Amino acid sequence: MLAYLIRRLIAVVVMVLVVLLATFTVFFMLPKWAGQDIAVLFAGKSSGAEQLAGIRIKLGLDDPLLVQFWDFVKGIPMGRDYANGADVTHCPAPCFGYSFRTEAPVWETLKDALPVTGALAAGACVLWLIAGVATGVLSALKRGTVWDRSAMITALGGVSLPIFFTGMIAMGLFVHTLGWVKIEDTLTTDDPINIWFETLILPWIVLAFLNAAMYARLTRATMLEVLGEDYIRTARAKGLGEAVVIRRHALRSAMTPILTVFGLDLGVLLGGAVLTESTFNLPGLGLEAVKAISNKDLPVILGVTLCASLAIALANLVVDLLYAVIDPRVRLG
Repeated sequence: MLAYLIRRLIAVVVMVLVVLLATFTVFFMLPKWAGQDIAVLFAGKSSGAEQLAGIRIKLGLDDPLLVQFWDFVKGIPMGRDYANGADVTHCPAPCFGYSFRTEAPVWETLKDALPVTGALAAGACVLWLIAGVATGVLSALKRGTVWDRSAMITALGGVSLPIFFTGMIAMGLFVHTLGWVKIEDTLTTDDPINIWFETLILPWIVLAFLNAAMYARLTRATMLEVLGEDYIRTARAKGLGEAVVIRRHALRSAMTPILTVFGLDLGVLLGGAVLTESTFNLPGLGLEAVKAISNKDLPVILGVTLCASLAIALANLVVDLLYAVIDPRVRLG
């Protein structure tokens, strides 16, 4: 297991570096190949030729791509100095560069946005996993009943509705009409119970509803397949109670594909729930990514992309390790 974990950690590092190189090339070299000066994006079109030349030297834009990439990667754990003669700006570790628009360190922006996205992902994933799996299991056990058909019709509606449509309706009803929920534009740590919970409870429910619908359909299909296996019939023939058969044998086998999808969904959500955060105006990574794309703020886009790729890689690593806990056949393999 230790050797497997080491191999997977090495694979995570390699994958993040590949994603980072590809993203770095797209965002910093394609504009140059298209004839657009990145220094102009940083300083503005009104800047003079001498000022633009100084910016190129300070940011290292005239260096080869691999040199620029290495300086960026090295600056993340060690920090970096942006120098143009006597003009030296030190970027402390972890250094993701400086925003083209605010000229603030990118890490400061990411550091403020990460707790919001993390809280959104944590609350929503717990709700949708519990609700989706429970609904799917009950639908499989009560196949063809009114409950089964009603749950699957509701799940189909949940899968079909986009987050911005459901979110706007939920805000119009529960925030503006009934006044049951408050949505704050800024989240502070002064009163996390009231401010954070009241602001995030509606995004949690809306996001969980959409994802729980998909998990309910997946769980139902997987459970129906597992319940027809020979070892389930053997367990029942040995006299085990139905609850034990479902919980210890059927559900554990059915959780493998559910965990696979859950790892991907959680990783993507941790990387920034763009539509959800934009709909509810939550200051997380997704909203910062939208702002950065609108402002052509390349360093912030690169920082958000790195966080997203790292979140997806780590989430899948955790899922791979959970396979052995959920399904003994994985340990035997």
